[in-house]
Amino acid sequence: MDKIRLGIIGFGGMGQAHAKNLLDGKIPRCELVAACDAVEANLKKFPQLRGFATPDQLFAANCVDAVLIATPHFAHTTLGIAALNAGLHVLVEKPISVHRADAERLIAAHKNKKQVFAAMFNQRTDPYYQAIRRMVQGGELGQVRRVQWTITNWFRTQAYYGMGGWRATWAGEGGGVLLNQCPHNLDLFQWIFGMPQRVTGFCAWGRYHDIEVDDDVTAYFEYADGKTATFITSTGEAPGTNRLEIAAENGRLVYEDDKITWTRNAIPMGEFSKTSPEAFGRPATEIVNVPADGHGEQHIGILKNFTAAILDGATLLSPAEEGIHSVELANSILLSAWNGSRAVALPIDGAVYERELQKKIATSKPKEKPAVAAVADLSKSVV
Repeated sequence: MDKIRLGIIGFGGMGQAHAKNLLDGKIPRCELVAACDAVEANLKKFPQLRGFATPDQLFAANCVDAVLIATPHFAHTTLGIAALNAGLHVLVEKPISVHRADAERLIAAHKNKKQVFAAMFNQRTDPYYQAIRRMVQGGELGQVRRVQWTITNWFRTQAYYGMGGWRATWAGEGGGVLLNQCPHNLDLFQWIFGMPQRVTGFCAWGRYHDIEVDDDVTAYFEYADGKTATFITSTGEAPGTNRLEIAAENGRLVYEDDKITWTRNAIPMGEFSKTSPEAFGRPATEIVNVPADGHGEQHIGILKNFTAAILDGATLLSPAEEGIHSVELANSILLSAWNGSRAVALPIDGAVYERELQKKIATSKPKEKPAVAAVADLSKSVV
């Protein structure tokens, strides 16, 4: 096989954006041949593709080698399992599932390791985050003591939430900013720093918007090695910011405004504290600007890597199995907030979270939009 035949399941805004990149030839050796959506009008926008109303019809046509799943969140689990069982390579949009129990079901379905199974965590292609990860995991910063990430440049208007009946509802999305915008940041957080032992979450439900889910979040993470972290996000602040600050033995690293600045200690702070005769001194420092070239290929880069993994056996940059970590971080923050912001130990019990989420879904009030209701037929969950 010298190229793969790809189908996209879920042909709304994100699916169509992927389609344009593919049809413009931006992903060599990957040919988009089919699209699947319950809304016929979406399929008619790309008449050059074979259109299918249901995933079963697409699978039965035997016209694709791989699928990209870009449906509403709950469908990621059910359709991912169905596609893997159909023998296809699978690339699933973020989050891989809404909750840990579903993520475990999806990952368990990946029995044939010859099938490539990836997740669309496109921020992993960003040279800034790659550089930070190298410095943390390579030991250049020394032991990390504290992390603080404020990521509030996800501003969304009320009109955004009115675009789809499934948006910003427990039944449609399974959450708000943590399940929609921040899977990328939560994935990067664990990709760089690993998973915490305990999580405490503080969430506001519809603080800035007329929605039932989280749009303002502060979380506190505790790690086995003693470091702590805070994670702050919102879709209601403008202009917002993206500032990642890392306090480590060898200095402070700050990523903000497309700059990585390392204020490097001449002597590690723990060593200086024990050996310096000064009562109020601190290590001498120098400023190091860490280079990074742009923000990478993002979605295109993940699709290129997915293609290379299928055709060449390349290592996946974003294996779907790793997607359970960002799901669990989001779940643990919400679970803590639902229970009076009590600390939650990780790993969480997926069944417990599933039951709590079902209580929210039972009282969820989806917005009535006939066209979106048709899309929702693709997003029935096994939960």
